[in-house]
Amino acid sequence: MTDFPAELSSDDEQLEQEQETITVDVTVGDLAVGPAGPRIARVRGSEDKFPIVTLGGSAGVISALESFFKALPANSGLAFVVVTHQLPSQDGELVKLLQSFTSLPVVQATDGIMVRLNHVYVNPPDKDMSLLNGRLLLFAPTRLAAQRLPIDYFLQSLARDVRDRAIAILLSGTGSDGAIGLKMVMENYGMVMVQAPDTAQYDSMPRAAIATEFVDYVLPPQEMPQTLLEYVARPVPVRSERVEAESSEKPAHALDKILALIRNQTGHDFMLYKRNTVLRRIERRMNSHQIKTYPSYVRFLQENPQEVEQLFRELLIGVTKFFRDPEAFEVLKTYLVPMLQQKPNDTTVRVWAPGCSTGEEAYTLAMVLAECLEQVDPSKYLKIQIFATDIHAESIDFARMGMYSENITADVSPERLNRFFLRTDGQYQIRKELRDLVVFAVHNVNRDAPFTKLDLLCCRNLLIYFSSELQKNLLPIFHYALNPNGLLFLGPSENLNGVHDLFTPLDMRWKISRRTESIMPLRGLTNFPFSMAHYPSSSSQTPSSSLGAMVPRRGETGQLATLVQRVLLGQYAPPAVLINPKGDILYVNGRTGKYLEPAPGLGSMNIFDMAREELNYELSTVVHKVSQQREPVRIDNVRVKTDGGYQLLRLSVRYLEEPDQLAGLLLVAFEDLPTPRKVRQGKAVAPGSELSRDAVVAALDKELQYTKNRLQMTIEEMESSLEELKSTNEELQSANEELQSTNEEAMTNKEELQSLNEELLTLNAQYESKTEELAQAANDMRNLLDSTEIAIIFLDNNMIMKRFTPRVSRIINVLPSDVGRPITHFASNLRYSTLVDDIQQVLDRLVTVETVIQTTTGAWYAMRILPYRTLDNYISGAVITFTDISHLRRLEEQQQRTASTFVEANIDGELAPVVALNRDLKVLAVSASFARTFGLNQGEAKDSSLFKLNGGAWNHPALRDQMLELLSGETNEFDNQVLEITLPELGSRRLTLAGRRTISPNNQTDYILLEVKALDLL
Repeated sequence: MTDFPAELSSDDEQLEQEQETITVDVTVGDLAVGPAGPRIARVRGSEDKFPIVTLGGSAGVISALESFFKALPANSGLAFVVVTHQLPSQDGELVKLLQSFTSLPVVQATDGIMVRLNHVYVNPPDKDMSLLNGRLLLFAPTRLAAQRLPIDYFLQSLARDVRDRAIAILLSGTGSDGAIGLKMVMENYGMVMVQAPDTAQYDSMPRAAIATEFVDYVLPPQEMPQTLLEYVARPVPVRSERVEAESSEKPAHALDKILALIRNQTGHDFMLYKRNTVLRRIERRMNSHQIKTYPSYVRFLQENPQEVEQLFRELLIGVTKFFRDPEAFEVLKTYLVPMLQQKPNDTTVRVWAPGCSTGEEAYTLAMVLAECLEQVDPSKYLKIQIFATDIHAESIDFARMGMYSENITADVSPERLNRFFLRTDGQYQIRKELRDLVVFAVHNVNRDAPFTKLDLLCCRNLLIYFSSELQKNLLPIFHYALNPNGLLFLGPSENLNGVHDLFTPLDMRWKISRRTESIMPLRGLTNFPFSMAHYPSSSSQTPSSSLGAMVPRRGETGQLATLVQRVLLGQYAPPAVLINPKGDILYVNGRTGKYLEPAPGLGSMNIFDMAREELNYELSTVVHKVSQQREPVRIDNVRVKTDGGYQLLRLSVRYLEEPDQLAGLLLVAFEDLPTPRKVRQGKAVAPGSELSRDAVVAALDKELQYTKNRLQMTIEEMESSLEELKSTNEELQSANEELQSTNEEAMTNKEELQSLNEELLTLNAQYESKTEELAQAANDMRNLLDSTEIAIIFLDNNMIMKRFTPRVSRIINVLPSDVGRPITHFASNLRYSTLVDDIQQVLDRLVTVETVIQTTTGAWYAMRILPYRTLDNYISGAVITFTDISHLRRLEEQQQRTASTFVEANIDGELAPVVALNRDLKVLAVSASFARTFGLNQGEAKDSSLFKLNGGAWNHPALRDQMLELLSGETNEFDNQVLEITLPELGSRRLTLAGRRTISPNNQTDYILLEVKALDLL
């Protein structure tokens, strides 16, 4: 079973919406429906909303239908559809027959006919019929007549169309048609009724329905109408009225008590399942027991533990089948093949199917993957491993066996049946090589650790039964369990609400999605015992500072010089320095001693500290301007005092944007300009003359401006330092987050190990189960062989002994340690020289050799050599059996001696020529007259064949036919049989013969007396 029902129709999400019961007055025929008269509670709001009853059956159904309709009142307020297995030659006969049983109008369904109240509709024999919007639709069959399942086909459409107004009744019939359809009816809150098997002429169909355990009533046909009318007249449960009628308890409290009883007895908690769904299932059980209030049902559960188990099974209805929505699996293949093609060679394709129910969908996935591997590169080897889990242990045991009824032919194509199934006793079993791909285990998806490293997670129509809270918890878990780019396959009614960033939709219709590399913390998952608090996240990278703030390492200088020189050679030739916006010198090109000099104090490589006094102001202003505007600036005729006097120069500052390694840095170039002699010598002003007032003001203004610029730069540097502090703080925070992420990854690794441990426990349980099965099978086989006391030797195709029973040592001199040696190495006690040749003949021709042989000790054995066939019908050697028949041989010899003595005594006094023969027509005894007449010796003639006497003269067709008739029992005697023979000593003679079969009084001897009545010359 599923963690909740594994499969449902595409519109089941709508089914989960709360439906309010509307009480109205409606007149249906002569039956008043409303407060004033009997209530058909399931007639909701309009006359076309009435229950539809489907009666299905095959062989022996006529008598059941007769009993049902004769007990049914004329105005039932129901509509009836009869679906049976009919031959094409029976067209219209069932309509006439049913009309004689009931006063209701009986018509044969036509395409598009509307179903009406108090009418009976019969399916045509050569059409498949379904229901849509209250109309019957007919379709040409797509399968062979022997594979059609018309009852299942109609019941599934009935359940989807009318939901809780669907009623299914299965009557007498062969096969299991209807077993799948009734699950759909039950799933949609309809009612199921089955004929009691002891009242059915053919009970296969009723028993198959009862075996599903999804049946409300099992009754004889004549009692069904009364129960049916009581059911439809019962009001639809109104939860508030139901609880408040007898108790002041709220429905939620009663529901909590019911769920607590289930949890205490089964260990499974349904608190996080959709409340409406659970309530509907509970109400079905209450209706079955005619219990009207929740408190009463709580008491009933407390007093009847078996009802708790039944309610648990009802909550786990698994409506599943092979290849449900075939188009969905075809679409899935289009995404699986590329994924398999990208898988590395010699790896495992891991799949998880939670809520697998009875295993149909898990095996469907195995078949789909096996077919996809055929489209992958043949040189690539991939192993498939499918984990199929459910909370219902009985369903897991059923799925592990892989044995399904013959009605799966409606869902599985003949090609797949032939390839993946074996037909056994009227059922289909999954082949062993496919069963080995699937590991079934009991697992609770909302409690146990998930399987991880998955390539495909198939969870179809399971989430629709969970509350939104549980869905939001499970979808991130599914994301965690999948590999990167793994596929998630949901049901058509399910969606990815709230987690769209975790999966990328590939097919919106069939809900196929691919895992994305999103990081989403799984917070608040308090319902999971494993502490999966967060997803594993990639390590956060520390935000890097801009290149403008970097100081290169010493090892990087060579590369930096090459890059700078390449830029300078392209545009400048003068001395230059590479600085960052703060003035730190990163690289010096050319001779810059005329413009820069080391600053006093501790060594500093800042251009503002090293610039000569006259250059400082201009340089500070230009650098600041270029840093802000990122536009090149050039100033001419800047006067700088050097060792040789004053020098005019051109100061150029350029902001670098490429190459990427230099982006954000500044290039400062110094270019000497022609300097007049007076300026170089500082004679532009007369020596000793006082400066004018305007010159002093200009100098002071210039100094003030320089001071302001320096102050501005200082402020900006402080702000920059503050930003750096902030950046450092952010880096520390980032480092802290990285440590937290590392801690989370460690937690995730721990959880992954827990998941792997869970997986290993699952595999170990699977292997233990198989080991126990193998041990039990070995014990059974050993006891079987010991009880038969048959000597058996198992050989492979090279005649090497694989196994033998202890009794073989009496025939061939072998020891237990001789296993693995060829049988030709051993001497036997058999008086039989062609044993090896017979074994080779069996291996070559696949025939069976049987013979009777004797040992040197006088024992007799019946030897049989036959091919060794595996379960897959492969020949893997030969089997030799030796059955001791010594006592039978002794009894046979004793019987022959007794018969010979008895016969000799009987014919000793015969005057006529008489010969006695056994069943092999060998001579038991001859009378003295017979010996004299035909020239025979009595002793020599004994044990000779009749047809070899007198040189074969008695081998005559007419005599042979007469003797065979006596042996076969067709006649006990014959008389006056004329026979013309030629005797070697006597010549040609005409014989008149009589023969009879004689049985002794103690039944110990059975022989034939042949008497010669006349002997004439020819």
